[in-house]
Amino acid sequence: MQNNYTYCIGLMSGTSLDGIDLVYVKMNSEVYKDFEILYAETISYSKEWLLKLQEAISYSKSDLLILDVEYGQFLGSTLVRFINKNKIKKIDFIASHGHTILHQPQNGITLQIGNGEEIAKATNTKVICDFRTQDVKLGGQGAPLVPVGDKLLFSEYDYCINLGGFANISYEQNSLRIAFDVCPVNIVLNHYTRKIGLDYDDSGKIASEGKINTDLLNQLNSLSYYKEKFPKSLGLEWVQKNIFPLIDKIETDISIILRTFVEHIATQIATILKEKTSVLITGGGVFNTFLINRIETLSKIKIPFVNKELIEYKEALIFAFLGLLRVDNQVNCLKSVTGAKKDHSSGVIFYP
Repeated sequence: MQNNYTYCIGLMSGTSLDGIDLVYVKMNSEVYKDFEILYAETISYSKEWLLKLQEAISYSKSDLLILDVEYGQFLGSTLVRFINKNKIKKIDFIASHGHTILHQPQNGITLQIGNGEEIAKATNTKVICDFRTQDVKLGGQGAPLVPVGDKLLFSEYDYCINLGGFANISYEQNSLRIAFDVCPVNIVLNHYTRKIGLDYDDSGKIASEGKINTDLLNQLNSLSYYKEKFPKSLGLEWVQKNIFPLIDKIETDISIILRTFVEHIATQIATILKEKTSVLITGGGVFNTFLINRIETLSKIKIPFVNKELIEYKEALIFAFLGLLRVDNQVNCLKSVTGAKKDHSSGVIFYP
């Protein structure tokens, strides 16, 4: 049995810019549910990198090419420190999500920076990255990618939800995996807490002390995206166009904005969930206890608090798993999820 184990690193940078998640995982390449996170860490961004990634959406094509290489070198050096710190000796491959700068699948565009060649060079290890582009070329959304991991690693749950920059959900419907982005979460909440000098609203305390602006809540819930059928996905551009201008036009009080947006998130998630189902919720948003309480109240479902490691690192773990599937040339992108022409094995492989 020991021969079936693959040792790999998964890394993920989310749209909420809270840092790079790294996991070193032992995975059974034949019995997928047999996995173990051996080491895990989140590396926060420096102010310089935070600014670059926030501004990159307005960069020219040539500047993005430079940033792609620079960010790849940065990921490479970050990985080398992680490997040395944990004295990791065996690595079959590294699977990197990269950082999403542009996501406009309707225009055939998706861009995740973090040059795989630079990472392979820095770590002297095989690297799988750029998981989304092939799916977009096949007519898909290029997102979400995590549901194949939900299906094969966490099938005991009726719903898998991740609360990161965006909330995304996946579940089985008519023997097919269905998944889509539900609504923005931390990409909006953190945007407004930064205006008062905080990285995030700890446990949702500020939101819990605010009042709901009913007009704002109604307008948020009326956005056309929520009436669209899946497959569908969201990006920073959509938030900048539809969410920030709407909020800023109606409300200026940060506690009211946070309280109203928490209610918006909880409302959108609760409309999907059915009573008496089992739900796995992961991602940084789980630590916003006020948000979780609102989701439980509106959906009438008790949400179990799983181990902290899984909450924080599930997405990085699943990108390691997507890398494993890609190396074995197994399907890691589901057409039922993304709307692509076919199921496929996605990801570009770079060798040192």
